[in-house]
Amino acid sequence: MRSTYRSLLSMLVLAAVVVWISPAAAQTDDEVHIRPRIAEPAAAASAAASVPNGPLTDLNTHTRPIRSDVDLVLVPVTITDPMDRLVTGLDKENFQIYEGDRAEPIRTFATDDAPISVGILFDMSGSMADKLEKSREAVVQFMQTANPLDEFFMITFNDKPDMISGFTNDIEKIQGKLVFTNPKGMTSLLDAIYLGLDEMKHAKYERKALLVISDGGDNHSRYTENEIKSRVKEADVQMYAIGLFDSYGRTTEERFGPQLLGELTDVTGGRTFTIENPNDLADVATKISTELRNEYVIGYKPNPKPHDGKWHKIKVKLLPPKGLPPLHVTARTGYYAAEK
Repeated sequence: MRSTYRSLLSMLVLAAVVVWISPAAAQTDDEVHIRPRIAEPAAAASAAASVPNGPLTDLNTHTRPIRSDVDLVLVPVTITDPMDRLVTGLDKENFQIYEGDRAEPIRTFATDDAPISVGILFDMSGSMADKLEKSREAVVQFMQTANPLDEFFMITFNDKPDMISGFTNDIEKIQGKLVFTNPKGMTSLLDAIYLGLDEMKHAKYERKALLVISDGGDNHSRYTENEIKSRVKEADVQMYAIGLFDSYGRTTEERFGPQLLGELTDVTGGRTFTIENPNDLADVATKISTELRNEYVIGYKPNPKPHDGKWHKIKVKLLPPKGLPPLHVTARTGYYAAEK
């Protein structure tokens, strides 16, 4: 009888210890989800977007163009041939740059593999379940083929965006956190882009890029397409996207997904790659990483220096050496000037 009583007492003590430990363990799990750093009041809107039931803010107040005092305008340029292969080895004399209809002297010209600050926006909505393994492999391949000095952050998004890693050059840290993500919910792509552009305020390098990996259009964001398109035009951030789209769209958002991503990436001088087979993901990710490492970066000083707060169009023209086939130029399309 005493032996039975002692066994029962031991079980009760063990249960009490478990109950006491559990809340602390739950608190540790919550702290794993890194929240976006808010460096200024304007960033509060992005934090609200990361909270499922947070208050809606006045969306018109945070989409006013961020106009900077332009001195040297840097324009990353990618040149490809008719087979979409990179063309390298061109010189400064092979390029002309225009602001509006006015030709501008090229002040700086670089082709070196300078480090970049890169944000990866990774779709974790429910429809990604059968594409998740290949998508994770693509992220790893992209980071492993980048410049060793590049820094990365990662945002996953479904019903809301979640900053799972701030800027780091520790690839294994991002890989480790990505392993424990599970696909579920809907697609807040536009909110994720806003949060990614906000995080770019903390970038170490002058060159900045976003990579989006998604299988559908947006269907759960608080920000609208027009607001994010304006935000993308304001930011000096190149944007690439890999769209895992079926040949037929299941919803209206999915049917217009490629068009949405294309409009967002084109204005920044980036590109959207649409694929149907997840097995192609790693190759496309490698291609994007290679493009970022083999861009021509052209710099010019607007003359006269604009102070009108308006969008100024940029056009890059190519003067290729004789004997080459028709080449395609990809470059950012403009910038917002500062106001007086």
